[in-house]
Amino acid sequence: MTAPTRAPRDARRGAGHGTGRGPDRAARLRATLDTKAAPYAFITPFFLLFGVFGLFPLLYTVWVSLHDWSLIGGNEGFVGLDNYAVLLGDAKFWNALLNTLGIFAIAVVPQLLAALLLADALNRIVRGRGLLQITLIIPYVTSIAAMAIVFSTLFGTEYGMINQVLGLFGIDPVNWRGGRLSSWTAIAVMVDWRWTGYNTLIYLAAMQAVPKDLYEAAALDGASALRRFWQITIPMMRPTILFTVIISTIGQMQLFTEPAVFDTGGAMAGGNQGQFQTVMMLVFQEAFRYGNYGYGAAVSWVLFLVIVVLGLINVLLTGRIKGAT
Repeated sequence: MTAPTRAPRDARRGAGHGTGRGPDRAARLRATLDTKAAPYAFITPFFLLFGVFGLFPLLYTVWVSLHDWSLIGGNEGFVGLDNYAVLLGDAKFWNALLNTLGIFAIAVVPQLLAALLLADALNRIVRGRGLLQITLIIPYVTSIAAMAIVFSTLFGTEYGMINQVLGLFGIDPVNWRGGRLSSWTAIAVMVDWRWTGYNTLIYLAAMQAVPKDLYEAAALDGASALRRFWQITIPMMRPTILFTVIISTIGQMQLFTEPAVFDTGGAMAGGNQGQFQTVMMLVFQEAFRYGNYGYGAAVSWVLFLVIVVLGLINVLLTGRIKGAT
């Protein structure tokens, strides 16, 4: 018997390898493009749209702020940092910044605390939770302008429902638009009515993601409900709290619609003495009412820097929340 030879098999193997080298290389190239190039292709449309409608207007605003730019004459010459120098000495800007920060303090802090407490209460409810969630989101999906008009009527000085209710308790009617603190309070109520439910649902989702084992172990150790909430729920929700704080800060510092509708004069003055004129109202007034685009752009950029500083402060303060142990 003769031993079988391997030459034909080796020859066939070599021939097959030689003919399949081209298809294998093409398959590897397609796999490389699919795993490395495809993700960039998917996100490219977003960055193109962001560059056209987001980044370009942002950088163009810097260019406009360095020029004397008017509505009728357009670019009337380079002025450098003169608009920013005028801004630092403008009492209207500092008044608008004070109003914006004041409304921010009155609106955002109670809003987030109320949202946190409501979320904790909803987290304990088993039946009817879905209906309550729908109820909480209704103010968010309501038109801002329609909501502001309704609340402006409610806060009317002579025939507003709020003053009518206060009159039942012997309290004199309040001129909600006439005073600084009263106007801040009225606008803060509008903001809280719209955003409290939205933040409640975000907090509720974060609470439901906390492992139940932590609560059971803490209960076995004798921890009270308040202690479990403070030492387990709050630390485990730190990323969510940071998100809501930053988003609320950005939105509140850009507050415009509520005080603009609340201002019945329509001149974006924020009352007869500017008692509730926000920074965004000042930007609109300077750019579109007075036609001073250069100065309005400078105010916008200073507001952007203020938001960045407040955002960093919020990150530092929120980062002090200790993790659950």
